[in-house]
Amino acid sequence: MASSIAASPILIRCKGILFDMDGILISSLGSVERSWTRWANLRGVDPEHALRIVHGCRAIESVVKLRPDLDSEAELKIIEEMELEDKKDIALLPGVLKLLAALPPDRWNRPRWTVVTSATERLARVRLAAGGVPVPERLVTAESVTQGKPNPAPYLAGAALLGFAPEECVVFEDAASGVKAGRAAGCIVVATTFSHPVETLAGAHYLIKDVTGVEVENVAGDDGLVLKLMSLAG
Repeated sequence: MASSIAASPILIRCKGILFDMDGILISSLGSVERSWTRWANLRGVDPEHALRIVHGCRAIESVVKLRPDLDSEAELKIIEEMELEDKKDIALLPGVLKLLAALPPDRWNRPRWTVVTSATERLARVRLAAGGVPVPERLVTAESVTQGKPNPAPYLAGAALLGFAPEECVVFEDAASGVKAGRAAGCIVVATTFSHPVETLAGAHYLIKDVTGVEVENVAGDDGLVLKLMSLAG
């Protein structure tokens, strides 16, 4: 169960927002699962086992777990090409564009938000564009860190990229590994229940179905934000 299960409105003060990509901004679940199933069959790995491993994690780390005997860099290129080729059902998720439009730069023209994803930069930019999401100039991808989620490094890098302390940032996540990473980084974590069972999101501060209904208020004077959301009852 999440850390908070209140059904009343929640107000969160913050300065920056760090979005996971798949399951938060877009859905590319079909592409991910088809591509990893292809790779698993190619490499003699049980596809169901592979799919239990890969969600929310860097591909190169998933390859090491699944086939440590292979050249992980070479396998990364293979799986990346598979995923780049498969854009059939990438879809924008509800409420995303409205929420992003409510997050203007601060008074120093620093962006308020970025994407922190386990995908490679090439794949992330292709998928975001395919889903119709504005692509940030700078984002945190698999290449940005040496340790991926659930290690806190990706979200620490995201906070640093925006120029805010981790505790000044809110993380939106949908996968257990990302929830753990956000908490370990010291961020407030809001998890959506779009793609993974609620019981796997126990580390989140708050649970929501998706970002529809998340409201943003700019705080006069300190360049902060207040997020208003309804946390799901547990």
